[in-house]
Amino acid sequence: MNELSIVFQSPEALITIGVLLLAVVLFISNALAPELAALLSLALLMATGVLTPQKALAGFGSPALITLMGLFAVSAALFKSGALDRLRELIASERIRTPRRLIALLGLVVAPISGVVPNTPVVAALLPVIETWCIRRRLSPSKVLLPLSFATVLGGTLTLLGSSVNLLVSDISEQLGYGSLDLFSFTAIGVPIWLVGTAYMLLAPQGLLPDRGRDGNQLVNSIDRTGYFTEVTIPADSNLVGDSLHNSRLQRRFDVDVLELQRGKERFLPPLADRTIEPGDCLLLRVTRADLLRLQQEHAVQLAQRDRQDDYKSARPFASDQQKTVEVLLPASSTLAGASLRELRFRQRHNATVLALRRGQQTVQERLGQAVLREGDVLLLQAPLDSIRGLQASHDLLVLDQLENDLPTTRRKPIAIAIALLMLLVPTVTQLPLVAAVLLAVIAMVVGGCIRPKEALSSIRLDVILLLGSLSSFSVAMQETGLADALARVLDLSLKGLPTYTALVVIFLSTTILTQVISNAASVALFAPVAIQLSTNLNLPPTALLITVLFGASQSFLTPMGYQTNLMVFGPGRYRFFDFTRYGLGLTILMTLMIPGLILWQYGMN
Repeated sequence: MNELSIVFQSPEALITIGVLLLAVVLFISNALAPELAALLSLALLMATGVLTPQKALAGFGSPALITLMGLFAVSAALFKSGALDRLRELIASERIRTPRRLIALLGLVVAPISGVVPNTPVVAALLPVIETWCIRRRLSPSKVLLPLSFATVLGGTLTLLGSSVNLLVSDISEQLGYGSLDLFSFTAIGVPIWLVGTAYMLLAPQGLLPDRGRDGNQLVNSIDRTGYFTEVTIPADSNLVGDSLHNSRLQRRFDVDVLELQRGKERFLPPLADRTIEPGDCLLLRVTRADLLRLQQEHAVQLAQRDRQDDYKSARPFASDQQKTVEVLLPASSTLAGASLRELRFRQRHNATVLALRRGQQTVQERLGQAVLREGDVLLLQAPLDSIRGLQASHDLLVLDQLENDLPTTRRKPIAIAIALLMLLVPTVTQLPLVAAVLLAVIAMVVGGCIRPKEALSSIRLDVILLLGSLSSFSVAMQETGLADALARVLDLSLKGLPTYTALVVIFLSTTILTQVISNAASVALFAPVAIQLSTNLNLPPTALLITVLFGASQSFLTPMGYQTNLMVFGPGRYRFFDFTRYGLGLTILMTLMIPGLILWQYGMN
């Protein structure tokens, strides 16, 4: 403790602590996008002289980060070539008739795919397929979407390529002088974790998964019954004019709830059944996607838009052959979160009209143009096909629908799969570095016609690259200022006398809990250099402690914010916050008990 007080008297150490605390506050509060918070921390460490620019920026030139950039392009080529088409067909087949069969497919087939392909695009590709499966089977999506996310998380630790966090740990290991991790460095641990996790999802009581498809006693037969919120106006020639809401076709033929009626400057709230519909009325509706489209086609209502004077005017009919209707999701770290559609000038910015908004189980009380967007929101958009394809390249919105003719290179599927397999095989049996194999695979995908150069460049997630490149500077700063060693001494004193297994349990669980609050990449950057310092006293190789932190940050099953894929299924599954905790707690306990033991086994410890 004496040495700790000496370290804390160092100006560089105090500055580093201050920057770390600022970063944690920004990560938790979401005041800044995570990548911007990381960049701010990086700039402060350089501006205060804690790190030289060469050391602070070393992460941006690391082999791990270059590998990740190449992997984004390879993954995009696989999806563009239709590599998952067979899996889509299998899900839609008659062989998969029950939720348990689908969960088995997710655990045994989708999870291994996530070991070599980033799990975010895997979930994005399968979401609409599984939603359609639920519609046909008259089942609630909440019964299967959480297992989809968990399966990809379990598969993400099968190989080094399964997650960006894996590559960050490899980068930190190399920066601290312990060498980078190999492609299959932790596969011996990942395989039993994957199998046990899959068994848990198959054997866990179905009651742990909520049934969000029921409204009263009626089973909802469509994912759309989660309810979109939208605004419409009544045109003068509408066949609804003159009827009361109760007697109108609006509620007799369609599954529509009228939440508010605005007439001029007057606003009327429920009960509204006896209100007579007049031309120019503006209605705030909760409506299914299918019914909204039918209402539009029958010209019974028109979408409400704001003009420059902030008044409502009618939108033009949207049933055009040149227009497509798709669902898009605001993923974690979307820069659109925190602003309203009006502030974003969404229509002008994306050449797309927002038809409606869906937000899990919550009721959206604001007017559509004034509603502040949140991560996990699902927007129903209408736009030209070219604009939708442009959205597919955006990292602020995730297109959930499959577009017609959107896989123009399917004849290249065998080439793409062969290149991906060679990318994995060659570094394993030769001395070729993994980063070289990935970069060669990118070039081969482009030359082979599996992906166009522009598409390869647009596939790179700049937000992820900025986040990981910046966060690696934390680990270097903690080492340079002596903080890592000092904090390790404090942790070592608290673990003194405990068995090695128990110490690993504490490290694993601490990382897991921190990951629920801040990003998993940030928790790795904070814990990795501290955990390494414990290796001598625990009589373990530094790599063993790094892998403990890696699994602690990756196996995140307790909250929707704990992992990107959890947030992706949060809205479509109509989940509530503690649904994740209820279903994921048993899995977290299993991981906490198993992973430290598997690490000790791999490194020959009793």
